Amino acid sequence: MQQLFPPPGPAAHPVDLAESYAYPPREAGPYLRANMVASLDGAARHEGRSAALSSAADMRIFGTLRALADVIVVGAETVRQEGYRPAKARAAFAERRAAAGQTPAPAVAVVSRRLDLDFTAPLYTAPSTPTLVLAGAGADPRRRAAAEAAGVRVVIAGEGEGVDPVRAVRELAALGLTRMLHEGGPRVLAQFAAAEVVDELCLTVSPFAVGGDAPRIMNGPGVAGPARFAPASVLEEDGFLFTRYVKRSEPQVTA
Repeated sequence: MQQLFPPPGPAAHPVDLAESYAYPPREAGPYLRANMVASLDGAARHEGRSAALSSAADMRIFGTLRALADVIVVGAETVRQEGYRPAKARAAFAERRAAAGQTPAPAVAVVSRRLDLDFTAPLYTAPSTPTLVLAGAGADPRRRAAAEAAGVRVVIAGEGEGVDPVRAVRELAALGLTRMLHEGGPRVLAQFAAAEVVDELCLTVSPFAVGGDAPRIMNGPGVAGPARFAPASVLEEDGFLFTRYVKRSEPQVTA
């Protein structure tokens, strides 16, 4: 893997992914990073899944981002389509996580409007760090009771049936989960972006064109503005580009 941006110096060292993707200090407050993959023609999936657009290097970065996070935020549809399982505790990151006061593995927080989830799946029955479900106060009380009976913690993050992204970030931060990693899917990520709570986008540009009618990485409400992000780094391996963009702070305009 090579670094394309910022330009490496004459004495460039091998890329250290943990350092390249380090979160800001916790004192800076909650930080939500999104990680997505897209084809050259903008598709977020091929034949319903993102795995076909990935690579070994992409999976290394995927694993690193998870190992650095406190919590992985993901939509219920993506959980079903991708067959989500509990996040793994990675031995290579054990000391780093312990020093940061983190659990051995990040929690998974599933965003669900209807709580129509399979609470017998390993994601809920066998995590090393308990799985959370983000739901609105108006969610079906029977499904909420089923979740809690299965040992799943339901975090209320909205007044109606849906989840308010701003409140979701606030509720997770109140649990000490300030280093957040959003893994989509496109509809849920668009909602979080429209709410202006996405601080960083890590986008893998896959060297494939797939055509079809697959969604983009954000496929939902529009972002006002639009929001401007600035490039932080670009890595490359085997034709895949691993880009990292951070939300740009606009300068204050004074009279």
